[in-house]
Amino acid sequence: MGSSVLLILYVGLPALAIFLCHKYQFLNRIGSVVLCYLIGLVLGPLGASSEEFYSLQEILMSVCVPLAIPLLLFSSNVSEWRKLAVKPMYSLIFALLAVFIAVVSGYFLFHGNEIQGFNKVGGMLVGIYSGGTPNLASLKLMLNVDEEIYLAVHSYDMAIGAIYLFVLMSVGQRIFQFVLPAYTLTEEVNEEKVSEQKFSQLLKVKKSRIELIRVFLIALLMVAVAGGIMLLVPESVQMVVFIFFITAFGIAGSSMSRIRKVKGSFDLGMYLILIFSIVVSSKVQIGNFSNVNPSIFGYITFVVFVSLSLHVLLARLKNIDADTVIITSAALICSPPFVPVVAGSIKNRNLIVPGLTIGLIGYALGNYLGFAMSQLLSLF
Repeated sequence: MGSSVLLILYVGLPALAIFLCHKYQFLNRIGSVVLCYLIGLVLGPLGASSEEFYSLQEILMSVCVPLAIPLLLFSSNVSEWRKLAVKPMYSLIFALLAVFIAVVSGYFLFHGNEIQGFNKVGGMLVGIYSGGTPNLASLKLMLNVDEEIYLAVHSYDMAIGAIYLFVLMSVGQRIFQFVLPAYTLTEEVNEEKVSEQKFSQLLKVKKSRIELIRVFLIALLMVAVAGGIMLLVPESVQMVVFIFFITAFGIAGSSMSRIRKVKGSFDLGMYLILIFSIVVSSKVQIGNFSNVNPSIFGYITFVVFVSLSLHVLLARLKNIDADTVIITSAALICSPPFVPVVAGSIKNRNLIVPGLTIGLIGYALGNYLGFAMSQLLSLF
């Protein structure tokens, strides 16, 4: 399959997902983001052996989310963010505590003598589930992790992470609301949202198209500037700096009425997120897991889902709502680029900025926390 055909599929299939969700009520309940993940799982094997396929995936993943973040933020109501400061911070603390408990308890459950330096696996898991893949790569160097173990952790994390995301975005909100209160959206935010159906109608109006092209170019300029700044700092903090400046530029844009009042910028950003969703899920190759290391695979699975369960129970102590817990968990377990993806699936863009902020804190702390955990586990 040629790269041009793949590009058309990646860009066009989200439109099909939106159409199907609009046409069929049961698909609408699942949501276009989850549907795109399912489409990606089907698309993945079609180009599994192609170098072109892999290169295109990397390019789209590098482009879609950075462009989407400012577009999603442009229509945000800054005055609402201040009201969200306390609960996300508690949620962050509880999420990190849950990861620590899960990593330590899982270490004793799955620790086998056949894996030398198993404490390093625990350290990498704290790093990746408090920050993300950049922390995993950094900890590999810091802890001098064996290449085979590193690849196993990275591969299993991708597979389990895809299942985790599917659960989180499809049924997580409904399940968590049995234990946690629902998030209360303000009337103002609901009024600002443009439905997928209205967005397609918006594109038919020439003036609206011109305005959307203008804000898209502004977002592109912001990403370019953030990328330039990123190259000026050490490689270990480049991703943190890049996302920080994109987020800051997006917030700055939202304070300008001419940008904030452009209708459809949020939905344009979400379309990029849908492309990203298909690309990410198409990278999961089930066939790569024929020789699974049961200790590492079991350890990762345990940490992901036990930490999520503990996070929910701890959040109940402070009456934190289900949506905040979902976004916090996604920001830490999956890293900041997935925050808009999950926020779109639960239909709550108010939590994008707190989620990105939490993710940035995780990025900053991940290497230190992971290294500390590895040293702690080495004592046992």
